[in-house]
Amino acid sequence: MGRRIAIVEDEAAIRDNYAEALARQGYEVSAHADRPGALAACRARLPDLAVIDIGLGDEPEGGFTLCAELRALSRRLPIIFLTARDSDFDVVSGLRLGADDYLTKDVSMPHLLARIAALFRRVEALAEPGAREDVLERGALRLDTLRLAASWQGRAVDLTLTEFWMVHTLAQLPGHVKSREQLMRDARLVDDGTITSHVKRIRRKFAVVDAQFDAIESVYGMGYRWKSAE
Repeated sequence: MGRRIAIVEDEAAIRDNYAEALARQGYEVSAHADRPGALAACRARLPDLAVIDIGLGDEPEGGFTLCAELRALSRRLPIIFLTARDSDFDVVSGLRLGADDYLTKDVSMPHLLARIAALFRRVEALAEPGAREDVLERGALRLDTLRLAASWQGRAVDLTLTEFWMVHTLAQLPGHVKSREQLMRDARLVDDGTITSHVKRIRRKFAVVDAQFDAIESVYGMGYRWKSAE
């Protein structure tokens, strides 16, 4: 059986279209029309990835609520928003709640499938023995790629899959600048415009553990880098 994807979309025709396209790619699909039903199903059996709309039935913000609920169930679960809403506010809100990607419904099916496949490749790459250091340590930072666990000064930092990957990429070569284009290309799952939102969220999470956290530097006009140890 292939990887299991949960589709949460209140419009039956759209839901069926996505479910059929994903099934043709070999994925096992569970389709849901509302937030309570989707949440109950995910609690019973967590999918390998979730694709959710924002407006769900009589809940205009139901997708946002569901994203937060799913993220509470698992920090590793890849979550993609697929919605007609394309305002910057909605994009930032979705990413702040822990989504890994945000797409609008005018996206082509091949592009959606590519983004889903890219998220699964990222999960596999982090878990593959020997593909990366199992544990990456940079000063107060410790990243365990097998468990997708991050800590700072010995205290856990709860990162999503995308956030974990971004920290891992930056911390691998302290002092080296990663341009926004490099981050976008390497990730294969976020648009250039969402890089800043992800970095801000990462900084806030580390700041909860250490108010003086400043290891991620913005390099004006170039990108970001992990500060070298002094």
